[in-house]
Amino acid sequence: MKKKSRILLIVALILSLTITACGKTTNEGEKQPEKQPEKSVEQKNEVIEVSTVSASDQYLKFDDGESFEKNSVYDAYEKDIGVKLTNKWVSADDVQFKEKVKMSIASNDLPDFMKVNATQLKELTEADMIMDITDVYDKNATDETKKFLSMDGGMQLKTATFDGKLMGIPSSYNPYQYQFLYVRTDWLKKLNLPEPKTMADLLTIAEAFKTKDPGGTGKPYGIVISKDPFNNQSTAVTGLIAFLNSYHAYENLWMEDGNGNLVNSDIQPQVKDALKALQEMFKKGLIDPEFVVKDVEKAAELLYNNNAGIVYGQSWVPAQLAKGAVKDGKVVQEWGVFPIPSVDSEPALSQIGLGVDEYYVISKQAKHPEGVIKLLNHWIVVDNHPTPEQKVYEYGKDLKEKGNNYWLLSPLRVGKQKDNNGEILPKAIENKDESILETKDQKTRYERAMKYVDGTDINMWWEYLISGPKGAYSLVPEIQNNKQYLQNKFYGAPTPTMADRQEILKKKRDEVYFKIMMNQVSVDEFDKFVEEWKKLGGDEMTKEVNEWYATNKQ
Repeated sequence: MKKKSRILLIVALILSLTITACGKTTNEGEKQPEKQPEKSVEQKNEVIEVSTVSASDQYLKFDDGESFEKNSVYDAYEKDIGVKLTNKWVSADDVQFKEKVKMSIASNDLPDFMKVNATQLKELTEADMIMDITDVYDKNATDETKKFLSMDGGMQLKTATFDGKLMGIPSSYNPYQYQFLYVRTDWLKKLNLPEPKTMADLLTIAEAFKTKDPGGTGKPYGIVISKDPFNNQSTAVTGLIAFLNSYHAYENLWMEDGNGNLVNSDIQPQVKDALKALQEMFKKGLIDPEFVVKDVEKAAELLYNNNAGIVYGQSWVPAQLAKGAVKDGKVVQEWGVFPIPSVDSEPALSQIGLGVDEYYVISKQAKHPEGVIKLLNHWIVVDNHPTPEQKVYEYGKDLKEKGNNYWLLSPLRVGKQKDNNGEILPKAIENKDESILETKDQKTRYERAMKYVDGTDINMWWEYLISGPKGAYSLVPEIQNNKQYLQNKFYGAPTPTMADRQEILKKKRDEVYFKIMMNQVSVDEFDKFVEEWKKLGGDEMTKEVNEWYATNKQ
């Protein structure tokens, strides 16, 4: 009985303490936020599946046993952020990728997310096929991501915004990507020619390379051009946009006319001067007559095989030149990189865009749009301050540089809108001082260039020509400081007429430009083209662009 009474007393005390404790919890709970239940182990490890489409790349090489279907980068995404990637299809190259994207849109067979161009972004928005990601971006993008994609003041994000709705993630890059002139300096020495400083110098050099054949091939040309030379996206090497810039002409760029209005560069009189010069070069045999059927790689064979020693392009062109310049462990071609020469006393301005031509869009049918933003967040983290383990995203499972370019496997990639590579890298490499390096990109480039400098890997010659003391980046600070560039003034979404007529106008432009270049018609055909351009929608497009400019001028 005594034992039973003791048990009852203990129970009563426990109940009393419990009631007291509950009372405290209730009172304090009125003052503090409700505590969120902790996620179970299963919830933390939940994997969501996100589909996309991808393009093969000649610079992507898989480790043994790996493929687009199964590889260490996809495995890492699933392990690190719980996003399982699948491909609805993989194209053979970038050209086929663009064609297959068109087919996917036409058949309304979209993956959860994919990359499209500006016109397709607008079409998909109007067709109500893609998701308004305003809320999913606000909720899931990290502070770092939001800051990263707004370094330009938000201009790139504005181009993806329709009626206040964010409809895509800009595939951003640094808009200050200038074009340069690359010339065989060993041939200059062989022919006792000065380095090019003016357009007259360049034309003299091109003619000497043609007539004196320093490569000894018997079939030389002055300058290398591929079949789509006025398309900025496909001719970052072997294009003619920088050639136009030498004549103060520009490719499809909206520029001020001096009266506060915007005009399109394709129809300005300076283009006629540049086309006339190209026609003269064609007549002299300085341009390969078969350029119209050669893609970039085919055209570049002229460089590899000593048939030509001049080409325009962006800072990464040395990576293309390396195929001919480095053979059997030796540098067999010497190249120099120079600013774009001018036709007169006014400096040539390198044309630049806004740093965005394409966008990642999310299908309205996607079940996990937050997974796409997770991929975005993670790419920015890994690309800017990776842990040692996260080198898997760049190099694959061995975590070592093997030239496999595993970073190409990440299906959502955005780049910095600004960098200071031109100030840092040439000094660091010249002085062998890695203490001044700031970013992962700079550290990677430094390591590559120093392998060439110390002779441990001569194949890294190309990185030295990009980042070294006389490399492409070394020319950037002067261009930047002197503002020797012209940026596109239009950064809105494509106007209605632009979306409907721009491709037609470009085709018409290229047709006329090519005929003039190849001496099939008089250069005066340019004047007829200008009038036709205006009637085919150009005037209406100009009107729409200026209506936008009236409210967005900065």
